[in-house]
Formats: sequence, structure tokens, C-alpha cells
Amino acid sequence: MAQATSVPASALYDAILAAGVTDVVAVPDTHQRSLIDLLLASDAVRFVQCTTEDEAMAVACGLIVGGRRPMLQIQHAGLYACVNNLRGVGIDGELPLVLLVGLLGRDPSRAPRETFDSMVRLAEPLLDALEVPHFLIDGPDDVHSFGEAVRLAEERERPVAVLVGMQTV
Repeated sequence: MAQATSVPASALYDAILAAGVTDVVAVPDTHQRSLIDLLLASDAVRFVQCTTEDEAMAVACGLIVGGRRPMLQIQHAGLYACVNNLRGVGIDGELPLVLLVGLLGRDPSRAPRETFDSMVRLAEPLLDALEVPHFLIDGPDDVHSFGEAVRLAEERERPVAVLVGMQTV
């Protein structure tokens, strides 16, 4: 496996805009702080900060029902925190929600499944168990995966996750 590298926040921001995302619903993630800074300064996308992942999931799903195209931005710990809402609202509700999940503490020399930290190591198996397709952004060349995730979520009418392997810069 090649060494994972940081992704410029501007590249991820451009991918979010190109995919037609209207709202970013987030529980702030220090792993993606530079991206959050760009989103907060933007008039092109509405940034909605929530206090918990369950709240963020409910807000994002409500926006979908209301005709918007939101995404959920959280840290890997938040993925575990919102599993019941992800299953009950996102999956069972058949909503095309894209989750952008930061893998804080990831060892860049190892695949996420081989990282010592259990929060990182078990994120992909958890998504597999929930039958949530996922993409890994492990460097600038992987940013195109965000648009693919949005398309897949809409085709399947189900959540799709994008894992951000290294801190954005």
C-alpha cells in the first residue's frame, strides 16, 4: 500500500461544489478543520453545525426530504455514535445521504483495516456490516471518489460513506 497523504481542502471543497451539495451538516471534525474553514467562508454551500451525530443525521435527512442535497461531515467516532440513526433513518428510510468521515489517528503507512486504533480499523467493517458502500480518499488522486459516492447514493437511494484517510490541509 502506498503512503496515505493529506488532501488539499480546496480540492475536496471543489468536489463538493461539483457534486451539487447544497448543505454540509456537521459535527466539527479536527481532521477536516481546513475544509470546515473553507465551508464556513463560502456562500455557495450552507454549513449547519450540530452538537451530536444523531442530530446531524436527522437534520441532513430532513433536508433531503425537503428537496435539498446535503452531506454529513463527521469524525470516525461520530460514525459509531450515529449507527442507529444511520440504519433507521438513512438505510431503512432509503435516503441518499453521503457521509464524509475523517479517520483521525490513522497510520498513513497502513490501510485503515490494518491501523492499530480500533476506531479507524473497524470503520470499514462496520460500514460493510451495514451494507453501506464506502470510498477511501487517501490522497489528492482519490478526490474524484466524492462525486462517485454522490452518484452511487442517488442511484441506490441509500447512504454512502467517503472516508478521509489523512487530515485535510
